[in-house]
Amino acid sequence: NEAFASQVLGNVAMLNLDLDRLNVHGGAIALGHPTGCSGARIIVTLYYALKRLDKELGVASICGGGGATMAVIIKRES
Repeated sequence: NEAFASQVLGNVAMLNLDLDRLNVHGGAIALGHPTGCSGARIIVTLYYALKRLDKELGVASICGGGGATMAVIIKRES
């Protein structure tokens, strides 16, 4: 749930992340950052990605004000 592209690019460089595996279904810049429901948008996007790819587990993360972060792992039931 990036607010700015520079956040993503800085972390990609610092952590040597694979861009082909990062935000493959889009992040807040591509899909929007709806006030008050970004978390719900992220979870719904993740659920439908798991369903479309026939996968069982997924992880979503979101940043909050003041440097707080949260992550959740969800399991799609068959």
